[in-house]
Amino acid sequence: MRSGAKAAIVGGVFVVVGTGVVYGGYQMLSGDDSSSGTHTRAAPVRTGPPRADEITKTAQAFFDAWSKGDATAASALTNNNAAAQTVLAAFHDEAHVGKVTITPGTATGATVPYTVKAEVAYEGKTAPLAYSSQLTVVRGVTTGKALVDWQPAVVHPKLKAGQKLVTGAAKNPEIEAVDHRGRVLTKEKYPSLGVVLDALRQKYGAKANGTPGVETWIEGGGADSTPNQTLLTLAKGKPGKLTTTLDADVQAAAEQAVKQFAESSVVAIEPSSGAIRAVADNRKDGFPASLQGAIAPGSTMKIITGAMIIQNGVGGANQQVECPATVPWEGYVFHNLKDFTIPGGTLTDAFAKSCNTAFIKPVKPLTGKGIAGTALGQTARDYFGLGQDNWKLGGVKSFDGSVPESSGVETAASYIGQGKVQMSPLDMASVSATVINSGFHQPVIVPQDLDGRELATAKPLPGSLATQLQQMMHAATTNGTAVTAMAGVPGPKGAKTGSAEVDQQGKSNSWFTGYGNGLAAAALVQSGGHGGDAAGPIVARVLRAG
Repeated sequence: MRSGAKAAIVGGVFVVVGTGVVYGGYQMLSGDDSSSGTHTRAAPVRTGPPRADEITKTAQAFFDAWSKGDATAASALTNNNAAAQTVLAAFHDEAHVGKVTITPGTATGATVPYTVKAEVAYEGKTAPLAYSSQLTVVRGVTTGKALVDWQPAVVHPKLKAGQKLVTGAAKNPEIEAVDHRGRVLTKEKYPSLGVVLDALRQKYGAKANGTPGVETWIEGGGADSTPNQTLLTLAKGKPGKLTTTLDADVQAAAEQAVKQFAESSVVAIEPSSGAIRAVADNRKDGFPASLQGAIAPGSTMKIITGAMIIQNGVGGANQQVECPATVPWEGYVFHNLKDFTIPGGTLTDAFAKSCNTAFIKPVKPLTGKGIAGTALGQTARDYFGLGQDNWKLGGVKSFDGSVPESSGVETAASYIGQGKVQMSPLDMASVSATVINSGFHQPVIVPQDLDGRELATAKPLPGSLATQLQQMMHAATTNGTAVTAMAGVPGPKGAKTGSAEVDQQGKSNSWFTGYGNGLAAAALVQSGGHGGDAAGPIVARVLRAG
């Protein structure tokens, strides 16, 4: 035993005193003050879910500190003191929010809803701020105390990690965005354009010769190019006029179309120019999947696979193909829906009915040439302008598709839009536009002449290839899986349905792309099922507005 340590028997347990070491479940204080002969146990740490009285008490204490602007006290009542203090301090010091009144609602379990009413004041300008949010009370892991489970949305429902509220002179002048016919586009009338208009303002506000106002906005939480989101305007600036390629009528139709299905997105393009005429999303997370989604496109990919087959000389629109119920590929068996077959059919028949096996089996000869895993990506790049991350829409981010080199089973899966192939509705709308136009125009949302940016290019579709793809897509609307959805769309028209299975997702994603009435469009409905059931009606409604 080390010098200076004392040993004692306490309640039958051997304890070393003076080192702070515990040998039997009791920790003794250092020093020689044991003359009283008594020892005090630390209070046990509480476990289990917070009780109702703890939830009420903790939430109210948090509200009281927050409403007084005491970020230190409020953040100490959360389970992430540092992160909470940053956002809570900014609420008072950087967003200049005062006169805060927080009214809690009836708790549901450990979740407490509440309303916030406050005033934002900055350099003599004031405006009311009101919104609703909620918080959840949890048991602290180490302390056992009831604490607010910290999320930025506790302070404002639109806040995300790394973001805070700021009030001041706007960083970018306001814009008055108008469509290609001069009609004004606003977030209030076209809610899906919120993200788009914020991005356009950030990119072109100064170029449009507007003047900044005084605003409260959400700042941070992403790359430097992430646009700030305005929450409140205390004083308006003078907006500069910015002409877009959007069309107010088509945009209105798109807004209504996506309301039919949750988690849906749609994009419409003018094939002859690449001008984006509408962008709409109906998603809980507010993410612009219409432009930035990166999701397996299912059988809509057969448009590009068909082009690959034709260009590599292993099939043609009028050539007979095999469409068996199943087809093996390196130990894996691919199926058609309900294992249907098409005896004696052509590639057009297989496309119209969306036969999976007919778009896998004919490509076997490409494995001998050593290009099976690269031919699809080459076709996507050469003729459809996809997969090179070089589209410049005009101030707005986009995902330009991805068709990576593949091997093994993933090669066959990519031919039917599965595996590692990823697309956005914008990409698939552009694919349909390329087919009916016989060539690719990079989609744009702001005219190129505004800033002279360089646009992506691709090879024109060879005449015979364009004609065959148009034939195949038209057949889907007259004798295939797109007949019902495309009924009533003026011609010439063509389409392709698609569904993409996702691991641990009950229903497949619904895809649909097509052209008609002078437009091309594509839609995605996540967990929407078959392409013609959900995405199809969205596309058709938008096309009819062309």
